[in-house]
Amino acid sequence: MKKNLLSIIFTILIAMALPGAAQAFGMEIAGGAWLQSPSGTLAYEALDPNDFLDLENDLKYEDETRFFGRLKIDMPLFFPNIYLMVTPMEFEGDGIKSLDFNFGNETISGNFPFYSRLNLNHGDIALYYGIPGLETATADMLNIDIGINVRIYDVEARIVQQQPTVVDITESITVPIPQIFLALQFRPTDFLALEAEGRGISISGNKAYSLIGRLRFNVLGPLFLTGGYRYDKIDIDEEGVIIDTDFSGPFAEAGLAF
Repeated sequence: MKKNLLSIIFTILIAMALPGAAQAFGMEIAGGAWLQSPSGTLAYEALDPNDFLDLENDLKYEDETRFFGRLKIDMPLFFPNIYLMVTPMEFEGDGIKSLDFNFGNETISGNFPFYSRLNLNHGDIALYYGIPGLETATADMLNIDIGINVRIYDVEARIVQQQPTVVDITESITVPIPQIFLALQFRPTDFLALEAEGRGISISGNKAYSLIGRLRFNVLGPLFLTGGYRYDKIDIDEEGVIIDTDFSGPFAEAGLAF
């Protein structure tokens, strides 16, 4: 599951977007690029505060642009609507720290360079309903969606050091986190819309929040373009892996709505 999660959800996105499916349901499919700026800390089996690694200062991670995809399906009758989203996240760099630190059951020597990679790929599956009668009462200008979301993180952290001794350690975990989902769409004109989405919860010591704001332009027919900003907060402690990070930055996407 750890290695195939994003490919499985991506396959679902493609399959559901086929013409036959689009005729059976209301549907919106979009893809774009997100400039991800990292900050925060990472640790694995930390024994003291020095074992916590700063993503920017110790690991030397820089901004990365990653592609993402999403699919919304408006279901008939009383079935909940469906929202799927996949977000790849990967950072790597050559870092150095002045003091020795522990990572898992290995000691990484201070003042010697090391390579690290952190994957935080994740997928979202939301089931939601719109507030009944709100669109009709506002002449199709305002809609609010409320539901539940499950975010599944596939986490992989790796550190490699060649000197003074060879160390190569990797830890992988899968962390599902249930969340509350809330979305708002404000459409003052047929051409322009303002959209906001929030996902978040704090449960069993794990916290995950995601805020998305986008400005949408309906260009021609089913084609639309958007630009916006996304902020993610990830604070998890699972199987010795401790991640307390923030990722934020602008994004742009294109899509089709049927």
